[in-house]
Amino acid sequence: MFMLYLRVTLWGSALLPADWTTGLLWPLLGACLWASVVGYKPVIIVHGLFDSSGDFINLQRFINESHPGTNVTVIDLFDRGASLEPMWKQVEGFKAAIYPIMQNAADGVHFICYSQGGLVCRGILSTLSDHNVHSFISLSSPQAGQYGDTDYLKYLFPQFVKSNLYHVCYTALGQMISICNYWNDPHHRDLYVNSSDYLALLNSERPNPNSTEWKKNFLKIKKLVLIGGPDDGVITPWQSSQFGFYDDNETVVEMQHQDLYLRDVFGLKTLAARGDLILCSVPGVQHVWWHSNKTVFHTCMEKWLV
Repeated sequence: MFMLYLRVTLWGSALLPADWTTGLLWPLLGACLWASVVGYKPVIIVHGLFDSSGDFINLQRFINESHPGTNVTVIDLFDRGASLEPMWKQVEGFKAAIYPIMQNAADGVHFICYSQGGLVCRGILSTLSDHNVHSFISLSSPQAGQYGDTDYLKYLFPQFVKSNLYHVCYTALGQMISICNYWNDPHHRDLYVNSSDYLALLNSERPNPNSTEWKKNFLKIKKLVLIGGPDDGVITPWQSSQFGFYDDNETVVEMQHQDLYLRDVFGLKTLAARGDLILCSVPGVQHVWWHSNKTVFHTCMEKWLV
């Protein structure tokens, strides 16, 4: 009605010069009306391992080019080396920074959470009962865990390879390092389940008294978008970005055949049944370029940020 009223009033006015209506006035009014009517939800970005807020300039630009006026916040916490802090500590820190943004967004917010940040966001969504996240976009995140000899692993643990890192990760000391909180060795499942202070709890792979409440909280999201690709080179297996993972023969079992999906332990099967689980696979993208790739943004993210 607001748009219709303005159009009728201006078309019926004999006082407006023709060059105004055809030149400056209509574009100005169009921009104002568009901004007032569309009202894009704020977007909150959570970075990954060894990243900082400054790494997401291109993604911020893509969002504002496609959805002008969007309030985009890249949370500037646990940057670089501090991203090795334990995952639950990061969840609480990011949660404290994000919550005021949620409270000021009556229509809700969107999450874009990259790499390790995707697991941080799952922790937030599971434990925050009054969140108002609409789209949770998980951008190349090891949602089912990590098990691979990557450059990150060589940098952090130069004396270890994937086959023996469990000696470190599945100890009390190892669980003080973020990557060990989601290190998922398929050859030592019992150690993982009993030692992982983070991922095994999120996935309800061991008894968790909060599992029912966490599932209820997580299912408040409207869309879950899982983005990944075969040329990632860091997330191993790359299908972990879409909840696939290795069996004990290191054969990838896709999400739909994983126990956590079949038992719907935290809501994946429910989201799929609702039509709110979206998988977006893009070849040819290396891990460090997901948030700077315009094709990835337009193909996998843009439509879920309204």
